[in-house]
Amino acid sequence: MPPRAPKSICNDLIRRSIDLRNLYRHAAAACEPGLRMVLGENVQTLDSLVADMQAQVVAAGGKPRLRGTSLGLVKQQVSDLLTRVATKRDNAWVQALAYHESSLLHAFEDAIAAAPADSALTLRRQLPRLRNIHLDMHNLGGTARS
Repeated sequence: MPPRAPKSICNDLIRRSIDLRNLYRHAAAACEPGLRMVLGENVQTLDSLVADMQAQVVAAGGKPRLRGTSLGLVKQQVSDLLTRVATKRDNAWVQALAYHESSLLHAFEDAIAAAPADSALTLRRQLPRLRNIHLDMHNLGGTARS
């Protein structure tokens, strides 16, 4: 049987991941088609990550979170307002997403550092997905600043 991260840690990360996924969806609806496609791929990656984390919580006998946080909705509204006043809206969305994505990556890394070794394995398996999104946003962010 594979090691499992504590349910509360997983549920906190699930909620934050759902917040980011929702932000990506919202941004994709406001961006040009090429960027929309990249953001849509990141939404799919986050969908997969959330589903895997939810399955871990269920396997541990818990009830997984199905919704994001209230703060996530506030962050989405603030990002939306800031990007509306930006001259280059797509670039502003990339910067906002990169910021929030980096925050989620750090939350996962902090949870891994704080979790017992066997539990950290479950969380560590999600890192490649998050790092791929991080690289996407970093590359787009570098392009967006040009």
